[in-house]
Amino acid sequence: MSDPDSPFQPIDAARLSDAVVAQIEALILQGVLRPGERLPGERDLADRMGVSRPSLREALAAMQADGLLVTRPGAGVFVADVLGSAFSPALVRLIARHPQAADDYLAFRKDLEGLAAERAALAAGETDLAVLDRIVQAMRHAHASPDPQIEAALDADFHMAIVESSHNLIALHLMRAMQDLLRQGMLFNRPRIFASPELRDRLLDQHIAINDALQARDGPRARAVLEDHLDLVARTLTAQRRADDHAAVARLRLQNRRAP
Repeated sequence: MSDPDSPFQPIDAARLSDAVVAQIEALILQGVLRPGERLPGERDLADRMGVSRPSLREALAAMQADGLLVTRPGAGVFVADVLGSAFSPALVRLIARHPQAADDYLAFRKDLEGLAAERAALAAGETDLAVLDRIVQAMRHAHASPDPQIEAALDADFHMAIVESSHNLIALHLMRAMQDLLRQGMLFNRPRIFASPELRDRLLDQHIAINDALQARDGPRARAVLEDHLDLVARTLTAQRRADDHAAVARLRLQNRRAP
């Protein structure tokens, strides 16, 4: 029996395996199924989609051959990390070694997210707006905690939700790939940006202003506030990098003075 709350719906097609492939591919492309997410068990998934288990197995085998799904022995079938292929391992290491990459990352995000925010103001459905508002309310709650980790994670979720709300599939997957680099700390330490209480206050105010503009469906305002927000992050990152450089020089001077 199909589950109305499940993203998997009964199949009605001449060749069931092809229809299964088409539905799961669409869920991956639309960002409903995320990289690394486990699919339901074979019996459960066949029941949800209204197909026979042989048809389901044929579809899953085709998608595994295509690199979209992977089987982990004893664990099940998972969505492959297809987003990771956007950045080769060599490129990831290169990016991590050069600070300019973080500057370019923020500049590109400013262009991408600014446009996404403006589009989201018109394209977002009521559910999209509810998700954005829920994240901002969670930010308000997390803001009272002395630990910036939760608020930093919600920041990533909020920016991802803006791009999702623009309903542009290419922007969605580009942003997912970039956010993965950021979550791994490859570009800069997001929680460190939230470590300053004064800066945390300003960042929260900006997130609230972005959400208010989106809820009001004011595209130009949403874009302007979001761009101001990322400009602030860029200035903060530059200041932190400069402070780190100065601290490194000070340590060298101290070591030199102690030397015989």
